[in-house]
Amino acid sequence: MTNWLQAKVVENRQWNERLFSLRIAVPLPKFKAGQFLRIALEIDGEIIARPYSLVNAPGEAELEIFFNIVEQGPLTPRLASMQPGSQLLVSEAANGFLVIDEIPQARYLWMFATGTGIGPFLSILKTEQAWQRFEKIVLAYSVRSQSELAYAELIAQLQNQHGEQLCFVPLVTRQAVPEALNMRVTAALISGALEAKAGIKLLTETSHVMMCGNSEMITEVSSLLADRGMQRHRRREPGHITTEKYH
Repeated sequence: MTNWLQAKVVENRQWNERLFSLRIAVPLPKFKAGQFLRIALEIDGEIIARPYSLVNAPGEAELEIFFNIVEQGPLTPRLASMQPGSQLLVSEAANGFLVIDEIPQARYLWMFATGTGIGPFLSILKTEQAWQRFEKIVLAYSVRSQSELAYAELIAQLQNQHGEQLCFVPLVTRQAVPEALNMRVTAALISGALEAKAGIKLLTETSHVMMCGNSEMITEVSSLLADRGMQRHRRREPGHITTEKYH
């Protein structure tokens, strides 16, 4: 049974017509960067809850989630309409294995995100652990249009802090955007465009891949990586691919 904490919205940021971020004040549950919590509202006498990865890093004063409105969904339209002071529920315990502690030794870390799947990676990149572990980190962020490239200021700040150790590769599939690849992650892998942009090769000997976002992307990219000899990472069977499928 889930134990719920009473929480309060501090800020509601709207990125475009369907993307929102909520900053939430709550007695902070313990979690690792990359994990998710369940957010809930009581609707018609029933608690409706969904999992959301945290954008904030451990130690930050407030929780932050990044989400899109699901049409006809019971929860996200209500979350999108919340104003500062609105009340909601947050699960007491965090979950998920999309964390640095679970990754075996590697020189390069590749992060593949679609849409709101960027959230847990931003949490990880705000910690020192990631930069101490890896020689280079490639953040590939795939969206449909430029308006969906959220958190540009934070990503630019991370680039300024870490220089060439961070390679940010935006992919915008339905719109030509300067400095972005106009293709899906799969096409960027097949063509070699992603590796050319990153300046390094995605190889079993040197790389680990983390993925979060659209389940179709995760399945298709996993298949392409399998062709390169890469397999899903498990605690009892170390591999090269770590994913989070809580959707």
